[in-house]
Amino acid sequence: MKHIIFVLFLFVSSVLFAQQELPILKGTVSDSKNQALVGALIYWDTGTNSAITDANGKFEIEHVPNAKFLYASYVGYALDSIRINSNADVHFTLAAGILLDNVVVSHKQTSTHTSTLKPVHTLIITESELHKAACCNLSESFETNPSVDVTFTDAITGAKQIQMLGLSGSYVQISRENMPDVRGLATVYGLQFIPGAWIHSIHLNKGTGSVVNGFESITGQIDVQLHDPIRMDSLYVNIFGNESGRMELNISTKERFSHTLESAFLFHAKTLRTKHDVNNDGFIDMPLGDQIIAMNRWEFRGAENMHAQLGVKGTYFTSVGGEMGYNPSQIHSISNPWGMNTSILRADTWFKIGKTYENMPWESIGFQTAASYHNQESQYGVRLYSGKHISGYANVITQGIFGSEVHAYKAGLSMQYDDFAEVFEEIAYDRIEFVPGLFTEYTFTPNSQLTLVGGLRADNHSEFGAFLTPRLHIKYATNTKYVYRLTLGRGQRTANIFSENSNFFASSRKIQILGNGSTYAYGLLPEIAWNFGGSLTRSFTLWYKKGTISFDVYRTVFENQIVVDIIQDPHATVFYNLAGESFSNSFQTQLDYELINRLDMRLAYRWFDVQTTYNDVLQKKPFVSEHRAFINLSYKTPKQWVFDYTLQWHGAKYITSSTGYSDNNHKENMSPSFFTMNAQISKSIHEKLDVYFGGENLLGFVQENIIVNPQNPFSETFDASLVWGPVYGRELYAGLRYRF
Repeated sequence: MKHIIFVLFLFVSSVLFAQQELPILKGTVSDSKNQALVGALIYWDTGTNSAITDANGKFEIEHVPNAKFLYASYVGYALDSIRINSNADVHFTLAAGILLDNVVVSHKQTSTHTSTLKPVHTLIITESELHKAACCNLSESFETNPSVDVTFTDAITGAKQIQMLGLSGSYVQISRENMPDVRGLATVYGLQFIPGAWIHSIHLNKGTGSVVNGFESITGQIDVQLHDPIRMDSLYVNIFGNESGRMELNISTKERFSHTLESAFLFHAKTLRTKHDVNNDGFIDMPLGDQIIAMNRWEFRGAENMHAQLGVKGTYFTSVGGEMGYNPSQIHSISNPWGMNTSILRADTWFKIGKTYENMPWESIGFQTAASYHNQESQYGVRLYSGKHISGYANVITQGIFGSEVHAYKAGLSMQYDDFAEVFEEIAYDRIEFVPGLFTEYTFTPNSQLTLVGGLRADNHSEFGAFLTPRLHIKYATNTKYVYRLTLGRGQRTANIFSENSNFFASSRKIQILGNGSTYAYGLLPEIAWNFGGSLTRSFTLWYKKGTISFDVYRTVFENQIVVDIIQDPHATVFYNLAGESFSNSFQTQLDYELINRLDMRLAYRWFDVQTTYNDVLQKKPFVSEHRAFINLSYKTPKQWVFDYTLQWHGAKYITSSTGYSDNNHKENMSPSFFTMNAQISKSIHEKLDVYFGGENLLGFVQENIIVNPQNPFSETFDASLVWGPVYGRELYAGLRYRF
């Protein structure tokens, strides 16, 4: 399959790179108050070629032969058009509050696309893309995307983790509308606390990202844009259920109190109460439990171009797994069945306010702050873990220009506060981190082809001292067909070894920490890494159909890493500071193309080389697939039937040797390669109602003997953490979406 994909890429590339280039038209879109309209759709009267305005309302679009009129469209505003007679820049001023009847726009916008304007390689995943699969939460939002891997952490807890550029999700900065969100003790379970039905879009950046967003990003950033009162439907209901008995309900509604004040309420509930043991190993396949999440957010648009947001969110989560006979109310004893029981209470709040200047639209100032409280109580067999995390964040930023828009800048101050209180096996691990910082970012745009962004942060950690975070991004576009990007940056973070590796609690492995003897940060040093790489994106039109082909290469090199060593001792998980090399090399190529009318194809191949020094020996990192191939097909009929199909090939993974096991419960050093297949059919009955039916892992491949020695869960060889393949077999689901 790898060879077939390479041949397809070579064939398409040879045709595409020979095509003639067309001139580029640039422009802006704003409202009657000269405020930039972000996300406005720009397209030609021929129905071909389109663009989306960026954060400053700017766009670039390629000329189309025989096209005469350029259109601008934005929700809540009147459609506008301009006759184009030259290559001069154009400006749309859209009028608000006009209702249009009987207007049909014949244009197609892809559900996932790469921004051609941003200097950072940014993949934008829209709500339409999320509807292609059973996207119940953020961890399940990448089923149709080859850039992010999603795997189960173990065979008992049901928790999922993501991987990017061959490294775990803890090296990815996950934010909510550019504010820190999934981090700290919520690194793993926090992915489940963002319901998929709440997501408007996801912006996925590869590389270290901007210094404006902090210093913790190493392999990338995932920024989640949630539904807000301005863009969302007045009422939205999503009901989901699968054959295992998992049920989910999402309800979102909004209220407009005045032309300046709007509010939205979003509610999510999930439950699973039926026990299953399909593989007959005596353990519950899917953990039981409940989850309730509610959010209330407010939007205020005041005079003099002021905009403010306020939000609060609460989360309640329980999960129960283990042996079929386990009862959560039983005494924690080896004489009772082995069980896992986790409960989490979490609260989040945030506030944003910003102001732009009507006579100087290039200048603005903003302030944002957020706070969270996370309380977790967990039991794994006879092991007990508890963790509390109180977090605070503040950021003030101003942006402007030096003389002209060729030289732009951003500058500001930030503060990150974290109070951790963890107890594992009766040992307390407490720490407080206070990190004030300042940052500046300079953008040089001498012409439409070149953009250079250089940023520098200076932060002071209350325990580890002062450090600098430099980052550089370069984008060069010969036009909208060829876009080249280069990136270089440093990232630093403090590891939370228990929450990020709680899968090893689902085993009898001893937890050993080879630190300096202190309980602060477990006696370990912060993780520091450099990430650099680049990408090439090529847009094309072949046989009157649009498409893109991309290539990207990244390398991550660690100065220090907290090594999670399960290799040297099959009965232990050992944590220690890196002593030697640790790196990740990544290559990915992807082709998106409309094969025939309404049939879209996404084809990708990815290669990883991830190695770390374990006990003075440089070795491959376990549970990372070196090769992966991917194809996604999506077809929409004129009668609003939508068919989506995804097939993935996962190459073999290096897994740990089990030379220490004495009861023949062993695993080979390499896993087999395998395929997974997902499909979904959906139907729009009318504008307000969609129904969908689908299946996950339709081929039914599951990892055999996924739990080592399940008959003796309190023995030293019991281990449910060595997961390299699917935990569950085929899973059918159905649901409906209603909007008003």
